[in-house]
Amino acid sequence: MSITRRDILAATTGLGISGLATGAFLLSRRQGASVKPTPDAVIDQALHDPDNPVLGNQQGTLTVAEYFDYQCPYCKMGHAMLSRVVRDEGDIRLVMKDWPILGAPSVLASQLVLGAVSMGRYHQAHDALMATDARLSQDQIHEVLNAAGIDPGTALTAYRAERDRWDGLLSRNSAQAAGLGLGGTPVFVIGGTVYPGAMDENRLRRAIAEARGQI
Repeated sequence: MSITRRDILAATTGLGISGLATGAFLLSRRQGASVKPTPDAVIDQALHDPDNPVLGNQQGTLTVAEYFDYQCPYCKMGHAMLSRVVRDEGDIRLVMKDWPILGAPSVLASQLVLGAVSMGRYHQAHDALMATDARLSQDQIHEVLNAAGIDPGTALTAYRAERDRWDGLLSRNSAQAAGLGLGGTPVFVIGGTVYPGAMDENRLRRAIAEARGQI
């Protein structure tokens, strides 16, 4: 069954946060989604925002970006595989584009993980929350970060100290998502191509090979 953007818009109209969650779920089911043409300028901004933390190889020859939400089940289910592929490839810059569209806990999670950047704990904070179940509460977010050795209060203070930087990043991520016509998470940008929906390992590796001109 093919799910179109019209289906997503119909499902989310007037439904607020719960509607956004439905839209994210519907779009993430699109395993075979066709690639959308997008303006080169928006793609470049998405891949090379100077404030966005970088995982993988910071000097990598290829950038892979993922628009994600810490409460998105499909983002979480594919994260370990994505991280493994990035490690295997060795020269990929992995850019996780915070797009907290599933409610207040998603916003808090993004804020605390970005706050962990100045603590030198971004990678640990990010991976800890990506390893949780889909839905989160404030207490759960605090518990997970504490278990990872990251004090949530310190992370929040660090986020507030650089609030203009991080709020600017989140705002740009949202604007890029709108410019790319995204309807939910996850969405991958690999090289100059946008891939909406969840990706299995074979599809991800093929997209990387295509971006490198190997296919």
